[in-house]
Formats: sequence, structure tokens, C-alpha cells
Amino acid sequence: MGKTVVVGAGIIGTALAYELQKRGRNVALIDPDTPGSGASYGNMASIAVTEFMPVARLSIWRQMPGWLLHPQGPIVVRPSYLPRLIPWVARFLAASRPSRVRALETAGATLCQRSLADMRVLLGEIGLDDHISDTGCLSLYANDAEFRSDAERFDMLDRYGFSYQILDRTQIEDLEPGIGTQITKAVLLPDNRTVRDPFAIVTRLGDRFKAAGGTVERARVTGFERTNRISGVRFETGSMLDADEVVLCTGAFTGRLSRFLNEPMPLETERGYHTQVMDPGLDLKHSIIWPAKAFMVSPTAGGIRIGGTVEMAGLDAAPNYQRAKITVKRARTALPDLKMQETSEWMGHRPAFPDTIPLMSASVKTPGVFYSTGHGHLGLTYAATNAVLMADLITGAKPVLDMSPYSITRF
Repeated sequence: MGKTVVVGAGIIGTALAYELQKRGRNVALIDPDTPGSGASYGNMASIAVTEFMPVARLSIWRQMPGWLLHPQGPIVVRPSYLPRLIPWVARFLAASRPSRVRALETAGATLCQRSLADMRVLLGEIGLDDHISDTGCLSLYANDAEFRSDAERFDMLDRYGFSYQILDRTQIEDLEPGIGTQITKAVLLPDNRTVRDPFAIVTRLGDRFKAAGGTVERARVTGFERTNRISGVRFETGSMLDADEVVLCTGAFTGRLSRFLNEPMPLETERGYHTQVMDPGLDLKHSIIWPAKAFMVSPTAGGIRIGGTVEMAGLDAAPNYQRAKITVKRARTALPDLKMQETSEWMGHRPAFPDTIPLMSASVKTPGVFYSTGHGHLGLTYAATNAVLMADLITGAKPVLDMSPYSITRF
């Protein structure tokens, strides 16, 4: 039996390794760190099926100058990194053409329409059925102007048949009495579920994969062997692992590896921050987002997690935890009884393409190489669906969806 090497042991790579193994493949899962210790460790624990709107659109361009000029805005670019970001921004602008935006919306919606059901199947298989909440997400608005400013989003949900419910102040208090009185309106997104602990899901997937004979190896990939197709993966130690197929699932770091294969891609890191609060002094039943303030709060990992914000500063710059403190300040506005006790801060790398949709594709340069990356803020959301679709591509089965929107040929 040939060997399939999956490089990257976050939720995307680990779910895919598990799925390929189910289909009879001999799979090795490779990562320099323990499975799930990167972005999958600190994400906002949300299966966010309504959050597929492309970031690249004209309404965002109109707001961007104000955001970038505000030191506490939802997006910050480190000045030293700006020159390297210019080509990516140019592609971002090109993706915001109205005709292109609708196609990108459809590509995201097509994945999200499957994602919750696929995740339920996956978690059921590994004995974590109870890891998905029964409650949805509340989108918060301080006034009618804030609510109207989100109309574009709700028009999109109507277009693709996603459900939501508009709530008044009394209904908000019935669902989440801890939400402050300045929030006058909310929208319940019933299918945006929260998982109990995203890191625990990756850990269980890895354990089931190993128990069934899969190989998990801590190693750093520094190159590849290939002739007319891929034949092996080289490690920092100088050793090599033979491979009949290689799948690159290393999130924001995938572009560094694809360059070894002469296949560059416009992949950036949207650095995100969270603050985990283990003793918050309140019982939050729903995740909450406040679009005007650009933050999210999720009940997960034994406490609540506060996150949001985008920092463009590359893969190597030191964290700026002031970004985490900004989201905490905003969260305490919405949740006035929140107590900041037993806290920790974290920074991770979201893999972002300028058109917002992921890359799920065979290489066009090297037969036997596949890419699965660029899932942005929706890595957990897309993980189970991605595993099924990529396993179809890799094993030669016919995918249940048209995969052309997610192909590397779009670059």
C-alpha cells in the first residue's frame, strides 16, 4: 500500500488524516508540534455556518481607511510589514468586484450548508457527540443604526436560505440576562454552534487515528523529493519519508512549503488573539458577536473565550497582546458583570487568501501533491466537510461538490 503524508496536524490536517485512513490509505501525519497546538488550539470554538461573506467587498473598502487609522480598530497593519502586503492587497481589491463577490459568496455558502451536519457525523464517529452546543450565536446591536448597517449580511443569508431570528430587548434578557442594557436588539443565528473544546477534538481525532495504526511524527518539513511526481518529504534532521501523495495542510505556513515545489500562493496570516477567562462570574449559554465592535465571546474550554481583531504582521513578528486587551474591554461593555479572573492570552495565525475562500486542490505543478489551506476564520467550521472533499480528490472518488471554485488555478 502506498503512503499518504499529511503535513500539518491542526483540525484540517488531522480530520483529513482520519478520513483518509477510514478509506484504506496508509497515512502519516507530520507536524513540528503536538496535534492541535497551533490555530486549532485557540480558535473561537464556533461552527460559524453564517459567516461566509467575503471580506473583499466594496462596503469593507469604504470602512478600511477609518479602521486602519484607528489604533484600536478591528484591523491593524504593522507599518514595517506593509510593503510585503501590497501584492496581497492588490488581489484583495480585484476580488471585491461585485460580479466576483457573488461567486465567492456561493463558494462559501456551498461549504457552510454542509458543515454542521458533516461535523456532527465526524464527532459522532469519535465519541464526542456532546461537544456541540444546543444553542446558537447572538449577534448584538446597540441601536437601529447598527442593525441597519448589517443589512448586507442578512440579505446574503436570505439569498442562501440560512435561518435567523430578530430579537427585541425582552427576548435578549430571556436568553442571556448577562447582556448589558445598551444592547437593544439582537439576531439569533441558531445553527452557529459552539464546541466544548476545539483542542480536545483534535486530540481525540489524533488518538483515534493512532489507535487505528496511523503514524504521527513530530518533524519539520524542509523540502521534497520529486521526479515526474512527488516521491518523498525531507525533514530538518536530514532524514526523508517516502510518499506516494503529500497533502499540505499547514495553515498560514503552507505558502512557505509550496515555494519548495515552485508553486507560490497568495497566502497571508491574519493574526488573531484571544483571552481565556476560566472564572468569568457569569453563565453564558450562547456565543455572542457584536459586529460594530468586532469581537466574539464563546463559552468553551471550561470558561469563556474573548477574541476577534485582525493583525497583519506576518508569521515571525512577536505578539502584541494589546490587541487581546482591546477585545476584552469591548466584551465587558456587552457583559457588564464579566469578571476577569484566571485569565490567559494567546495569539495564532489564521491562513487567509485575498478572496476569503479556501484552497482545496491538487497541485498543477507536481502530481501527487495536494493543498488544503486558507480556511481563514472558518477552519473549525469547514474541517469535517474539507476532510470528505479532499479525501475524494486524493483517492480519485468524485467529490459531492464542484471543486473548481477552490482550485489553485484561480491564482
